[in-house]
Parts: sequence; C-alpha cells; structure tokens
Amino acid sequence: MKLFAIPVLLAAALIATPAQAKLRVFACEPEWASLVHELAGDKVDVDAATTALQDVHVVEAKPSLIAKVRAADLAVCTGADLEIGWLPQLLRQSGNTKLASGPGAFMAAMQVKRLEVPTAVNRADGDVHPDGNPHVQMDPRRIQVIAKALGARLLQLDPANAATYQARLADFNTRWTAAMLRWKTKAAPLRGRKVVVHHISWSYLWDWLGMQQIGALEPKPGVPPTAAHMASLVAATRDQHALTIVRAAYQDPKPADWLASRTGVPAVTLPFTVGGDAQAKDLFGLFDSTLDKLLAQVK
Repeated sequence: MKLFAIPVLLAAALIATPAQAKLRVFACEPEWASLVHELAGDKVDVDAATTALQDVHVVEAKPSLIAKVRAADLAVCTGADLEIGWLPQLLRQSGNTKLASGPGAFMAAMQVKRLEVPTAVNRADGDVHPDGNPHVQMDPRRIQVIAKALGARLLQLDPANAATYQARLADFNTRWTAAMLRWKTKAAPLRGRKVVVHHISWSYLWDWLGMQQIGALEPKPGVPPTAAHMASLVAATRDQHALTIVRAAYQDPKPADWLASRTGVPAVTLPFTVGGDAQAKDLFGLFDSTLDKLLAQVK
C-alpha cells in the first residue's frame, strides 16, 4: 500500500464512524424538561410535550407528539395517573415499548411521598388520583429528591457521560439547597395564611409553606365551578380572612375574579410550572415568582 493512501483511509474511517448520539428525552411537563436541562445540559436533547398554558390532564395525542415519543430513549413524566388520558395512547401509537416501563420510564411523583392518597376511588368524587395528588412540582423539598433519582437514571442510561451528570447534580443540589434556605426566610409572613384555589393542585405548596386551603372553586376535582357552589364560597372566603384566591396560568380567570369581586379578596395567577410567567423561566424562577406573587397579597 502506498504511504499517501494511509491518511486518506484514516479520514474515511473517521467520517464513517458516527459520533455518539445524544440521549433523547421526552418530558411530559415543563418542570421536568427544566430539571433535565439542569442535570444534563447539552448531553441530551429534550422535547417537552406541554406548556404552562395547557391543562396537563387533557392533552391531544397529536402526530408531532407521537413522533417525539417514538424517537425518545427516556420519558420523564409526573406519573400518579396525571397523564393517564394521553400518555398511554402516545406510547401505543409510537410503538416505543422501552418508555412503557423499566429504565426508559421515569415517573417523578413515584419517587416521593405523595399527599392525599385515597383509601378508595369513586368516580363520583371527581378527578381523584389513586396514587395521590400528582402535583409534586410545587414542593422544592420533593424536587430535590426527584433530582437525585433522575440523575441516577440519566447515569444508568448514558454511562459515557456519568462524570457530567454527577457534577451537574452536585452543582444543582448546592444551588437548590441555598435557594430553599432563602425561600424559607422570605416566605415566613405566609405561614398560617388561608387561601382558596381553583383546582386542588397546590397541596404541596401549602404543605411546604405552612398555609391552609379553605376552599376550592371546583365543587369536586376536575368538575367545573357551578353558580351554587361559588355562592357557597363567598362567606367562607370573606369570613375566614383568606389571603388570596389562587389560579394557575392555564385556568379560566372568570370564576376567581367573580369570587374576588364579591368578597374583596384578591385573585392571583401563579405560574404553577416553568414558563407560567416571565419570571418563571426555570425551576428557580418558578419558586421566586410564586413567593413574590403570594407575598404581594400580604398587607
């Protein structure tokens, strides 16, 4: 073989050897897409299925979502039946069996202790989840536990980038612990205050902050507000000196505004997830914005 041919062959071999493909992650909700970014950076490609302006209980299984699921190596979702109305359909239509169970399926709510786990499930009680309230993203203490479990899962699926995942998890933990201390001090004036909510999706936030939910605009979870039920809330909201009436960015503002107009208790829209307002650009901003908006109601 001629010597000049060797560099040509080496170049051809390098071109023919593909670079290691990035891990593809399908995140059901914005909060988990944000957490994946924190823990993995540019080592993964992340597709988020929903936005803060969508009700994640009700999502259409569009072809674009099916394509994202088909290409994914890992699904990071809330679980606890939050996505029961659409995720199983996406999995079936995509044919991607590795996301249905095992290492390719990561359900955040199942990594932590859940609140409001029912002793029995009756559809007459509304949208009750058998595994408990799924909205665990509203408690930073649980976020920290979930981050540790998710970091381990990324390392398991992509051991070639183990050092990156370990370093980024350690960095996230340091910043998150400092933020939780700051938030705890900042939130002190909220302890013991009472709130009315649109949907029972804030239980983890109140548990963390030591606040009390005294009513919900929905007569039963997932059941739209009715005139009779709304009227019954007027006295309780006013007489118990509620701090505010809370709704998420995706929810219809009319019921909360109606109750506010009849009680003098202000309504506030909280981001609920990453992207819910301009400040909530990531998980840190989510809690910064949430506390700022609640504290703005304290007189």
